[in-house]
Amino acid sequence: PAQKPFVMLVSLLVGPAFNKEFLVEISGTTVTITCPLTEGSIVWELTGRKADGSDQKHTIQNHDSSPANVSCSSGKEKYEMYLNARVCANCEELDALAVTGIITADLLITFGVLILVYYFSKDRKGRASASAGSRPRGQKMQRPPPVPNPDYEPIRKGQREVYAGLQSRGF
Repeated sequence: PAQKPFVMLVSLLVGPAFNKEFLVEISGTTVTITCPLTEGSIVWELTGRKADGSDQKHTIQNHDSSPANVSCSSGKEKYEMYLNARVCANCEELDALAVTGIITADLLITFGVLILVYYFSKDRKGRASASAGSRPRGQKMQRPPPVPNPDYEPIRKGQREVYAGLQSRGF
C-alpha cells in the first residue's frame, strides 16, 4: 500500500507504453520488479548486464540504493526503465494518517506548553509586586534626587572670586 506513489512515479519515468508499465514493490532491501510483458521467455538486463531468471517478476535481493537501468525483453518487444529506489534495512513505513497524527499531537503539546508558561509567568509578576517589603523597581518608581540648598553649593571653577573675600574663622 505504501509503495503505490513510488509505482506511479516509476510509471511516469517509463512513460506510456501502450498502457503497459512496470510494477515495482519494495520491502526492506528487496526490490521486486514485474515486467509488462506476459508471454514468452523474458530476458532481464540490469545496467547492461543480463540477470538470472526468465520469469515475469525479477527480484533484487539486498539492493544497495544505487540507480540502475532495468529492461525486460521478449522477442522484438523491449521495455526499459530507470530505477532509483532508496531502500533501508530498518525502515518503518508510515501512512499519511499516522504522519498527520504525529504533527497534530506535536503542535498541540507545543501550544499547551506555551500557554502554561504564559500563565505561570503572568502569575509570578502579580505576586512579586503585591508582596510586602519589596522595593518598587524602575525609573518611574524611584524618587528624584533632592534639590540642592543654594546656601551649601560647592565651589565651582571660575566662581572662586565670589568666595575669595571670606576669611576662615578660627575657633
